[in-house]
Amino acid sequence: MTGTLPSPHRILEIASGYWATGLLGVATGHALFTLIHGGLDRAGPLAEKTGLAERGMQTLLDGLVGLGLLTTSDGTYRNTPEAALYLVHGQPTDISGFAQLKLAEMDKLAGRLGVFAAGGPQTAPMVEVADNPHWENVVTAIAGLSVTAAHTAAGLLDLAGRTHLSILDVGGGSGIFSSLWLRLNPAARATQLDWQPINAIARRLLAQHGLTDRFTSLDGDFHTVPLDTAAYDVAVYSHVAHQEGPQDNTAVFTKLRNALTPGGTLVVCDYIVEDDRSGPAFPLLFASEMLLKSNNGGTWRRADYTAWLTEAGFETISFHPTPSPATLVIAR
Repeated sequence: MTGTLPSPHRILEIASGYWATGLLGVATGHALFTLIHGGLDRAGPLAEKTGLAERGMQTLLDGLVGLGLLTTSDGTYRNTPEAALYLVHGQPTDISGFAQLKLAEMDKLAGRLGVFAAGGPQTAPMVEVADNPHWENVVTAIAGLSVTAAHTAAGLLDLAGRTHLSILDVGGGSGIFSSLWLRLNPAARATQLDWQPINAIARRLLAQHGLTDRFTSLDGDFHTVPLDTAAYDVAVYSHVAHQEGPQDNTAVFTKLRNALTPGGTLVVCDYIVEDDRSGPAFPLLFASEMLLKSNNGGTWRRADYTAWLTEAGFETISFHPTPSPATLVIAR
């Protein structure tokens, strides 16, 4: 062999990925990033506070530096900007719960890899069961993922400046879009269409901000629950398209087009891949989650969204990046 050889670094990193899941899961489970944010910045005091062994704490801190979530100098530790934003309890963008969910799934994953041979879930698809108890943990854990996207959409549509704003949030989960937009615009009202157990979670979370007087929920399956015609100025379809197949997405987009007022806007937020499937990385990886947990879902291309929305009757379609791995699609 001659010349510069490629490094096995990426292969080693990927094959050892369970280390990263474990480190992040343990750190968030012990509120480590929150403690560092509060001023505890050395291994000894952090070990004493969390109850971990000092050797274990030092190994944990070293690993988190290796993952790029902490920085260190003279034996002290600081959160990186992304850790400070997304892993500190109390932040609206906190997704520590997501790390906990993934840690809990680690011991189950090896037995589920038959989905690649089967082409889909080998048990009841998790995302299509209304009364699945996992919703309580999932809905709250992923709420923070949509905060930056919701703010980006609000800016693109100037929602804060609207004198009248009627919002329909389909499959709204935690109600994070409704919650943020209602706080931005005191004249706005929002309706969320989702399963009853999930709407109950959303009402509880919106009550924390005193927003329930402007928030209404429709309980049921968004495929079949009827919607009033020309009743909403803005409709949101966030992180739902990836669990649906092409025909269902087209049908839902058509339904939402009819529910919008003349000139109304549909906001789709999801993990979207390039037309040649060359990227981005996270949406490409997320497709495996849908293979595992849905019958027909996947991460869809820009061309797919354009075709479905055009068939549904939308005339203007644009794509917008967000600070998260999600892309916004604005359709009118």
